[in-house]
Amino acid sequence: MTTTRFAIASALAAALVLPAATQAQGNMEKCYGVAKAGKNDCQTAKSSCAGTSKTDSQTDAWISVPKGVCDKLVGGKTTAG
Repeated sequence: MTTTRFAIASALAAALVLPAATQAQGNMEKCYGVAKAGKNDCQTAKSSCAGTSKTDSQTDAWISVPKGVCDKLVGGKTTAG
């Protein structure tokens, strides 16, 4: 596959996936206190960006989960600790 065809295929795939990803975000919520070290979704008070939490179950580190799932996870909270 040529570079041009690869670029076109990548752009098309991204255009098709983006609306589904945006729609799915409406059904997601932040779940604090359940992320493993280095597996958080976004910055915290102690970390500068995604994937930089230092400890498991860090109270200010969150991951995105489908709505309603966080309450079922041990230690999961929908607000930062």
